[in-house]
Amino acid sequence: MDRREFGSKAALGVGAALLPLAGTAQAQPQASGADQLKARVLGGAITDVPGIKIGHFTDERRPTGCTVVLVEEAATAGVDVRGAAPGTRETDLLNPTNLVDKVHAILLSGGSAFGLDAATGVVRWLEEKGIGFPAGPARVPIVPAAILFDLGVGDHKIRPDATAGYKACEAASATAPAEGSVGAGAGASVGKLFGMGRAMKGGIGTAAVKVGKITIGAIVAVNAVGDVIDPTTGAVVAGARTEDGRRKLGVTQAILRGELPPSIQAGMATTIGVVATDATLTKAQAQKLAQMAHDGLARAIDPIHTMWDGDTMFALGTGKSGLPGNMMALGAIAAQVTTAAVLRAVLNARGLSGAGLPTLPAAADLT
Repeated sequence: MDRREFGSKAALGVGAALLPLAGTAQAQPQASGADQLKARVLGGAITDVPGIKIGHFTDERRPTGCTVVLVEEAATAGVDVRGAAPGTRETDLLNPTNLVDKVHAILLSGGSAFGLDAATGVVRWLEEKGIGFPAGPARVPIVPAAILFDLGVGDHKIRPDATAGYKACEAASATAPAEGSVGAGAGASVGKLFGMGRAMKGGIGTAAVKVGKITIGAIVAVNAVGDVIDPTTGAVVAGARTEDGRRKLGVTQAILRGELPPSIQAGMATTIGVVATDATLTKAQAQKLAQMAHDGLARAIDPIHTMWDGDTMFALGTGKSGLPGNMMALGAIAAQVTTAAVLRAVLNARGLSGAGLPTLPAAADLT
């Protein structure tokens, strides 16, 4: 059986099929090595959802970039912001009580608040294609966006701008996107609770499953204060390192031992992502789907939703299946594909080092 496709019982949460790891619990190896974990994590991509295209722009001058989720035929959207230090654009219009009910793209970007400028390039690209919300003589593209903080990785004056957003749109495709140290994940890091000198490389990842005739997928740029953990074993996959830099620390266990982290600046992290389905959703249902996707972040990132993170999840319903969504099933699966996307983000990341850059080993670099 394809690990992206499960029977109708799985949609109701029966058995082990909804684990974010492929296969049954009995078949999973006990070791938590990066290669073994990568083999177990769900595959697929958010582009498996009909109507979704993904485009990355990765800056060659320093590790930063942006990722666009294009829905040129428009999709119902929702959002849920849980982190205490968010950086967002056009999220108020996604409230179910507000007028506009469709979006044409969602942008995920590095560069902190500066990176929100990249959404202007997405708007320009869509306008040139005649795509947008009818408004008198114009069509106004609706492009919500969220950013993560990567200004500490190389020259902070280099950040995604409108040109970067435009180029991400030009690169957009319905094929499975690259993962790891690309796009919005290029400058991402994890495990910053004890400082960047003990952090590891984050990234961007994606996963998807099909349940009956409904497909649901996620893409997540992982740039967390906390550790990324394997929810099956509790082992740290990538996160804060010990003082000698050679091993993974486990921040929650360290805090329980009395190792209190130093004070860090608010907004130094943030995990952002999109969960999408080809089911037909209302705005209220899309908002609930975004809320439940945060459960997937919480299963794979510890701690999550902190004062230093701006964690934000968007949800999209393209309606391409022509079928209404079973919100119980969709919510459960949204969390699972989100967890898998988080794991794939760090498992596909490449270690970082060099002049003017912090040393950030990848998950594959440390046991």
